[in-house]
Amino acid sequence: MNDRHPRSPTRIGVANRLNDLLVHLFGIDPPGRLVGWDGSSAGGADGPTVRVLNRRAVRRLLWAPGELGLARAYVAGELEIEGDLVEGLRALAAYGALVGGKPALGAADRREVLRTAVLLGAVGPAPKPPDEERLLAGAAPRGARDQAAADLPDVGGLELLGDVLGETLAYSCARWDDDQGDLEAAQRRKLDLVCDRLGLEPGMRLLDVGCGWGPLVVHAVRHRGVQAVGLVRSAERADVVRRRLAEADVSERAEIRLGDIGAVEDGPYDAVAAIESMEHVDEADLPAYFGHVQQLLRPGGRLALQALTSRPGADTPGPTFMSAYVMPQGPLPPVGTVTGALEGAGLEVRLLESWREQHAITMLAWLSRLDAHASRAASVLGQSKLRVWRLSLALATVGFERGRIGLHHIVAVRPHADGRSGMLV
Repeated sequence: MNDRHPRSPTRIGVANRLNDLLVHLFGIDPPGRLVGWDGSSAGGADGPTVRVLNRRAVRRLLWAPGELGLARAYVAGELEIEGDLVEGLRALAAYGALVGGKPALGAADRREVLRTAVLLGAVGPAPKPPDEERLLAGAAPRGARDQAAADLPDVGGLELLGDVLGETLAYSCARWDDDQGDLEAAQRRKLDLVCDRLGLEPGMRLLDVGCGWGPLVVHAVRHRGVQAVGLVRSAERADVVRRRLAEADVSERAEIRLGDIGAVEDGPYDAVAAIESMEHVDEADLPAYFGHVQQLLRPGGRLALQALTSRPGADTPGPTFMSAYVMPQGPLPPVGTVTGALEGAGLEVRLLESWREQHAITMLAWLSRLDAHASRAASVLGQSKLRVWRLSLALATVGFERGRIGLHHIVAVRPHADGRSGMLV
């Protein structure tokens, strides 16, 4: 049977069946308009238009209700959200929050779900997840930064990354002021702020853990005159950073190493930075991780940390798009766990700021730039992977806005033996 162009299952259209089911189950009209594969539509004009292109999308939702089922259908091209993707997801997130407060489905509700599925011809085994998800489940790195690197094809990948991230190649939150349209300025402001808070001066030693494509290493060596070591987990990214340092004529003042902080034994360093590079560290390993940082820092040395965090109680029950596609190997720690591990390792927390709204703006900027280069992105990535990128950025934007994901900027210091920190704030 052709899933994409079936006969209308009844004289009542697909969209009406789905809309009526949602109202029956939750007592709340879904936002916007539903359009079925048979051309039927239901709902109002206020909100997103969701096109269900294939009865397989309904099967996905039956087997994986909620965010993950919707995401799989979107990635597979079985469901479309017309118009502004972020605006559509904002409306759906608000609806999901209302639905989440309803009691669990009873036996009569489950019978109604099954009846609707039969009428729509959507009963059947669970569809296989899209290829992108199955590949991630097999051998994906945990960190979102690592995953973006793994997604980059050899031909055109780095150029596309520059289109999206800008000339700094910073895949981390920018620092916005009144220039919300200027990603380059916001990223340079972030890099200067990190350097200032680390107290970097010419000749100091900086260790950048998980340096990505080298934004902080290149910036600190060029503009602050430091001696830098950058750690990276990908040979391809290491080559990119070395090339960028050579182009800036500062290669002699920086070393790029493959590996993680556990292999670093040539302290002391005046400063350590870990800018959104800790997703691969399990929560249970944070004390040992920060203990090693403390040993590498000289007394009075500082750590600048930008850490993705979770809010206790903010997790969505069951698997989600973020856990399946972006960070498939574990949850993010609460900020209290991070600061507790820092203090327990002998690092005094001197500054703690939430930057989650800043990251929402950054994600929006990346998505806007990705959409502005949609033709190149489709050519480089392919349509399915492009849909993963778009949905990742859009869902992360809404996640930061609604507090499902946090980002905290932290500065800590290793005090001297007599308690002096060398900091006034």
